[in-house]
Amino acid sequence: QVQLVESGGGLVQAGGSLRLSCTTSGRTQGSYAMGWFRQAPGKEREFVAAISRRGGSTIYADSVKGRFTISRDNVKNMVYLQMNSLKPEDTAVYYCAARLSGVVPTTTAYDLWGQGTQVTVSS
Repeated sequence: QVQLVESGGGLVQAGGSLRLSCTTSGRTQGSYAMGWFRQAPGKEREFVAAISRRGGSTIYADSVKGRFTISRDNVKNMVYLQMNSLKPEDTAVYYCAARLSGVVPTTTAYDLWGQGTQVTVSS
């Protein structure tokens, strides 16, 4: 049974930084393209960033380009989301997700999900 577990969320002031981590257990993470998504209260879950199985390809939502960076370490079975210049509108529960095929920005294309980690950005 493959499991994804996120960590690293918290409360930060606007302009600050956080790094989220996602670890995969049960199967080699290198088998999966990985993505980060977020869901704010009262809103639908939205795409944030994704990275291909070997890390050679990344895509980002326009709202986070230039501020967030996704990366992975397949030896450690870890995926990271470095978030800089955080804004109050980045406040959400952030989810790690995995799929066996290529990188896409579509929520419904991902098969495996973590439980999420809360990120709160104060103004």
